[in-house]
Amino acid sequence: MFRVAVDFDGTIVEDRYPGIGRPRLFAFETLRAMQDRGILLILWTMRTGPLLDDAVAFCAQHGIEFYAINASHPDEVLTPETPRKINADMFIDDRNVGGMLAWGDIWNHVCGDQQPPAAQRHRRLFGFKK
Repeated sequence: MFRVAVDFDGTIVEDRYPGIGRPRLFAFETLRAMQDRGILLILWTMRTGPLLDDAVAFCAQHGIEFYAINASHPDEVLTPETPRKINADMFIDDRNVGGMLAWGDIWNHVCGDQQPPAAQRHRRLFGFKK
């Protein structure tokens, strides 16, 4: 099981916290492609309570259901002894060293040469391979 932890604000959507920004270009297409390939997605965000519920619902409206939310697996019980760091194979976050990669670059890293259908006319502009 390959697990990817992905942030919400500034990563899946434009950063409009505490509101919800517009989806970033190709974010949901790339996340759905990851799920289609059997990758487990973990929502990894600072949001809690109703703001977290809103983010999860927004993603569900765009076809993304997360394997776990702010946890390494769905049955994880957080205790003082539980590490806060998520156990994932890859992290996608706008606060990465060097900044947020374009979702086209993330697509290339995860999916190789196959392109999302909507990217056909935007190849060079958004970082997709030829």
